[in-house]
Amino acid sequence: MRIVVAEDLYLLRDGMVRLLEAYGHQVVATSTTGPETLDALRRWRPDVAVVDVRMPPTQTDEGLRAALAARGELPGLPVLILSQYVEQLYARELLADGAGGIGYFLKESVFDADQFIDALERVAAGGTAMDPAVIAKLLGSGTSHRRLGQLTEREHSVLALMAEGLSNQAIGRKLFLSESAISKYTTSMFGKLGITDDDHSNRRVLAVLTYLNTP
Repeated sequence: MRIVVAEDLYLLRDGMVRLLEAYGHQVVATSTTGPETLDALRRWRPDVAVVDVRMPPTQTDEGLRAALAARGELPGLPVLILSQYVEQLYARELLADGAGGIGYFLKESVFDADQFIDALERVAAGGTAMDPAVIAKLLGSGTSHRRLGQLTEREHSVLALMAEGLSNQAIGRKLFLSESAISKYTTSMFGKLGITDDDHSNRRVLAVLTYLNTP
């Protein structure tokens, strides 16, 4: 894959570049500021971009704004956002366009190489990859507690894993259940949440996360 890495911290940026190249991917450009990031995304149109939320010049949300601007010009441009903290507003903005090819991970997860590469490849393929810590935050606040409270413990588990971007088959392996059983839990869960089911797993995940993250 052709990748743009946008990160202002030298050690983390260099470490990601080395990691990605070790897995056989090509880093076509790196950037250290919001404006540089937007320019790089426009110029290279990468298969996927890894973008830090907070970058110079103000260290607020330049990285995210650059990614959102690029996706506005290049719909569906795959972007994996990195953040030191779980910022619900950023996750909501990423999910708002429903185009897929998005991910949100905490920086500490970068040190789990296999998980990070798997998430990156999933995003590049147009899927969704969310850090479990981000999912826990989204499930725990800003939700419709009345409807969420209707879910069984097993349905909560299925929802959390689905929101991470896992397929029914993968969820079944995690929970030691058959794929047909997961399908039944999914159908029941969507009915309780008032969300129409969709055979397209990525759209389904986006719908669930968007609903749960609505104030």
